[in-house]
Amino acid sequence: MGSRASTLLREEEIEEIKKETGFSHSQITRLYSRFTSLDKGENGTLSREDFQRIPELAINPLGDRIINAFFPEGEDQVNFRGFMRTLAHFRPIEDNEKNKNATASEPLNSRTNKLLFAFRLYDLDRDDKISRDELLQVLEKVDVEQKMSIRFLH
Repeated sequence: MGSRASTLLREEEIEEIKKETGFSHSQITRLYSRFTSLDKGENGTLSREDFQRIPELAINPLGDRIINAFFPEGEDQVNFRGFMRTLAHFRPIEDNEKNKNATASEPLNSRTNKLLFAFRLYDLDRDDKISRDELLQVLEKVDVEQKMSIRFLH
């Protein structure tokens, strides 16, 4: 897979993604390899079903919301660039200090962008508000998951 990842991803693309996301060259190459292994249709994009095959997302009570975060409204596929933009929100904030550039826009993993990203996980109807019902849905999912875990441990 490593050779496939390096041959299909051009050096210019890697440099652009580095600037946009803050990931290192080796991280981008490794994530591209993972992306291509998830791309069961081998068409350069991932579907929701591709994400649902990831065991860590399948068992996460918020997995469906995390998966939805990868897809702009109305889209059912995400390309590698969009995949990387979403993953950049999960990078540690302290990485920003190494990549500080006075002329660049705010990094995708800034506190502000991380908060917006987390907010959107809860704002199901995308009305820029978290309603009581939306919050209860999340709490119920987490509560059910905790109860299942406790039963499993006993």
